[in-house]
Amino acid sequence: MKIKTLITTAPSCLAAVGLLTLAAASARAATPALQGQVIARPLTPGDKISYSLPASLEVSGGLSTAGVGTPIYLEAQINSAVPAADITGVSWVLTNQPIGSAAALQSSPLGTNVPIYEPGDRPAFQVAGRMLLRTDVTGQYTVVATITTATEGTTNVTFNITAATYVGVNTCALCHSGGLVAQDMVQSWQTTKHSQIFTEGIDGLLGHYSQSCLQCHTVGYDTATNAVDGGFDDVATQNGWAFPTVLTNGNWASMPPALKNLANIQCENCHGPGSEHAYALGNTNVSNWPRLSVTVSSGDCNQCHDAPTHHIKGTEWYTSKHALASRVPTGPNRTACVACHTSLGFLARIQGWSSTNTTYAALGCQTCHEPHGLTSPTNNPHLLRILGNVTMPDGTVVTNAGEGSLCLECHHTRNGAAATNVANYQKGAPTWFGGSSFGVHDSPQGDMIEGINAITYGQTLPSSAHRYTVTNLCVGCHMQATAAPTDPSFLQAGGHTFHMSYTTVSTNGVTNTVDKVDACVQCHGPINSFDMPVQDYNGDGVIEGVQTEVQHLLDTLSTLLPNSAYVANGNYVADGLVKSPSTRTNWPTKFLNAAYNWQFVNNDGSKGVHNAPFATGLLRASIADLTGVSAPGGLPDWWVIKYFGSLTNASGTANANPTGDGLPNWLKYALGLDPTIAGTSMPGGVVWANGKNLVNPVVDPSATNSIAIFTAAEVAFNTEVGKTYQIQAISSLSETWSNIGAPIQGTGNPISYVTPTRGNSQQFFRVVHTP
Repeated sequence: MKIKTLITTAPSCLAAVGLLTLAAASARAATPALQGQVIARPLTPGDKISYSLPASLEVSGGLSTAGVGTPIYLEAQINSAVPAADITGVSWVLTNQPIGSAAALQSSPLGTNVPIYEPGDRPAFQVAGRMLLRTDVTGQYTVVATITTATEGTTNVTFNITAATYVGVNTCALCHSGGLVAQDMVQSWQTTKHSQIFTEGIDGLLGHYSQSCLQCHTVGYDTATNAVDGGFDDVATQNGWAFPTVLTNGNWASMPPALKNLANIQCENCHGPGSEHAYALGNTNVSNWPRLSVTVSSGDCNQCHDAPTHHIKGTEWYTSKHALASRVPTGPNRTACVACHTSLGFLARIQGWSSTNTTYAALGCQTCHEPHGLTSPTNNPHLLRILGNVTMPDGTVVTNAGEGSLCLECHHTRNGAAATNVANYQKGAPTWFGGSSFGVHDSPQGDMIEGINAITYGQTLPSSAHRYTVTNLCVGCHMQATAAPTDPSFLQAGGHTFHMSYTTVSTNGVTNTVDKVDACVQCHGPINSFDMPVQDYNGDGVIEGVQTEVQHLLDTLSTLLPNSAYVANGNYVADGLVKSPSTRTNWPTKFLNAAYNWQFVNNDGSKGVHNAPFATGLLRASIADLTGVSAPGGLPDWWVIKYFGSLTNASGTANANPTGDGLPNWLKYALGLDPTIAGTSMPGGVVWANGKNLVNPVVDPSATNSIAIFTAAEVAFNTEVGKTYQIQAISSLSETWSNIGAPIQGTGNPISYVTPTRGNSQQFFRVVHTP
């Protein structure tokens, strides 16, 4: 039987115009491919709230296998690059349905305010049209949608549907309990919380529990009059069972066996009703085999887990970057990239499948969680797909990540060992298993928090205690709980959003970003921002927030790296401009090493929060390698070592004043003064006299004096024995000169009078002598 439902048609005059437009289009640039597809759109409780849909609408997991009489929300999609105004219509045809079926396509209840379901699909596709189908008998249905555009052509897309009834776990167990026919899924499922949720609820072990929970906690629960598909509600009616008024031990035991067979969350909740699959008895020659849905779409889980305000794991996930995983590194010839960028590719990698599916699929629930209970170790409370030791790209084995070990499977540099990457890049050799690109891949948070796999110049750099003190590493902070729904960060930060900040809107409409610091205050005290002051990492004399300090160091390092005009002639001089480095293979190793560290810290994204000592240590070491300056504040290494013995001596830092005379080391270096000899304090400054030359000596011929003096001033003069010298000052040339301090007896050596930084104050100096 063929039933045709024509929803939209174009008048003949418009069709003629379309032909003319197409002809004109042949002379312009290539038009985007339509890339049409039809899907069954999931519909979650959260959707009904977000888009003000009727509460009576039935939810759907978006499966192509559905219970008889339940709704399938059909959605035709095309490439988002096609102008929306170019879509002239979609015609829908039910081309195949079982004998005896009178089902017909109907208008969809989903309005234009309802977007494409998967957040990761929205940038790529747009809705061309929607319809609704309620099947009425078991069997196979085929829907064809013809999508027509004014200038980009027409496409026909087909969608197959299996209508079936529910059979319950006992039937599934006939094949899926191990043995020769299929893998054991049922016995492992029995160890999960899904398998016990209704049992515990009906026996009063969960606290609050009501009949409204049955929609998710039983199989095929749908009380709509059309939905007669052998689900829990149908069998309950047949057996005269009613939800108990008292939740107590024994309720489960007293239930009819046929109803127990459909209780708890089991196979058909996620795969759709199984009668068509079971009755085919493994006959792969039947049409649309296996007549059961297997998907990694988030809608399958979120038909239950997107139900604010209490069942919100899926709702949180919608706002995460995992839901918006980039589509660019997927598709044919991207087998290396999809190992982290798409759900199916990741599963293929960690499960050792012989082939890799490069089709895009967002990093959803089933990417990280194995719903059948087939996890290792078996005492895995969250059904995480993989736990245990993680081997990082440089070979380091991380043993202390806990549940965060799953995160480290992708959140690392991915490009092998740092030094190897630099060396191979210079030779044009492969730098990682996906090609020969330079440097650090996006999101190297695992390497950063562990303090590994960067260019350390042979130094042992310090690391923060985060890797030892934060339980479950990434999870401990990024999945912190929110006090739903009163917490302003509710559904914006923590949990499965993985975000560490959220936005608020003030009464006058100003949007502010707020850091979610709850997980931090346990150790760091009452802070309100991740940009908390720690120490003067960049040595400018001001202790700013750690993220600000790291950004200053990133900017400083970038000014020392080559720009696009670099020529390898040995005469390169840094342009001094802040930039995002773009490397070339002809860069000397010193520049590539520094660029690698710049990428490492920048791509981590936390600006030092994950591991401030390691991040700042890398940046300072890189700056030192390019300038000879590694001590905080920019003092040359040779100068610090000469006077203080080592770079780790606190007395040698830029702002230190080891002699107590009021002049910091940076100023004494700039003026060529010996920092180990104290001057004599005088009003407004310090007199310093130990035989220095008046010309600032360059102790290291290769070093340059790049320290700024700001508004400090030095009055230096030679003296003779037998003469007395007096320093004088005025603020305006119209004033009378005033003496500064007591007269100074000449010794035959030079004398310096050094003022401190004076802000915007103006001062003139002179020296008079007698005789």
